Amino acid sequence: MGQTAPVSAFLWITVVSLAAWCWLLLCQGFFWRTDVRLPRRREPEAWPSVCVVVPARDEAAVLPASLPSLLAQDYPGRAEVFLVDDGSTDGTGELARALSERHGGLPLTVGSPGEPPAGWTGKLWAVRHGIALARAREPEYLLLTDADIAHAPDSLRELVAAAHGGGFDVVSQMARLRVESRWERLVVPAFVYFFAQLYPFRWIGRPGSRTAAAAGGCVLLRAGMAEKARIPDAIRHAVIDDVALARAVKGAGGRVWLGLADRVDSVRPYPRLHDLWRMVSRSAYAQLRHNPPLLLGTVAGLALVYLVPPVAVIAGAAAGSMPVAVVGALAWAVMAGTYTPMLRYYRQPLWLAPLLPYTAFLYLLMTVDSAVQHYRGRGAAWKGRTYARPDAVPDEG
Repeated sequence: MGQTAPVSAFLWITVVSLAAWCWLLLCQGFFWRTDVRLPRRREPEAWPSVCVVVPARDEAAVLPASLPSLLAQDYPGRAEVFLVDDGSTDGTGELARALSERHGGLPLTVGSPGEPPAGWTGKLWAVRHGIALARAREPEYLLLTDADIAHAPDSLRELVAAAHGGGFDVVSQMARLRVESRWERLVVPAFVYFFAQLYPFRWIGRPGSRTAAAAGGCVLLRAGMAEKARIPDAIRHAVIDDVALARAVKGAGGRVWLGLADRVDSVRPYPRLHDLWRMVSRSAYAQLRHNPPLLLGTVAGLALVYLVPPVAVIAGAAAGSMPVAVVGALAWAVMAGTYTPMLRYYRQPLWLAPLLPYTAFLYLLMTVDSAVQHYRGRGAAWKGRTYARPDAVPDEG
């Protein structure tokens, strides 16, 4: 009787995990599908002008692989690139000018905003400076793209056609991240999978939906909406600036679309687990709004959804409890099945799908570490800057 009660309790926990996976499979916007690509495109009769804003801090290592792709955009209308050198110490600005002289293409202006004032993250302060430079050209659209993003020659044309044809104020593509090292293969596809689970792409583009998100590496923003939504001033303190931008636009009555990219790629390498850990942990607790109950709920949820199924299979087999093992195996199979499309999108072997619980455990640890760093007063650190806790950022109105 002493052994039966714990086994029975764990069986019910495993049943709840399986039920959670059935709900995620069918009721969470089909987040696991990877067919949300650029919406129907309709080319405008007269192509609107576009200014491309590229915030860049110490990006000399990746600029040769990314900036020429922007300069080489095959765009029928007027377009110009503004790269904002955000206090770089590696010659980013000088390299950008040299690449422009060597490759030609779209006109390039390199600016420098100086150190951000209190209440601003460095990237958004650089974006503000870039938008201010672009405003003199009176563009209809702004393309906000990171310095590590390489674009296919028709990328800008396709983005503008999609925004024009669909009536969207924001059209954003999640760039295909690099997956070359062992750790990148294990962690990167799961990063996009988890993001889509939190923000199902189908819900984001649905009229009337409150779900809002964008991918900061590639955001086409209607200039009039940027002014109406006070971008970036309204989100100046945001560490997760892409989600904050999308929420501000939706809050101002705008329409947002987000999907996976076909030929927009990140060239930034994350060869070691340490590099990926820093990428995730710097903003994971900010995603939870620095809320301890949300952190506890997230940890419990990750454990229930991702860790219980494999533990149930192993524990059930060891204890001779076939129901526990079978229910755990079913939950694990649904989990692996939902992960398979993302692995195909990233052209990775499907045997990685059953390893998703291990990857989820790594993300659980990264999230906890993010909270630990926050309460140690270190804030979100990136590129040599540490951002203050949101409750310490003054509201400048």
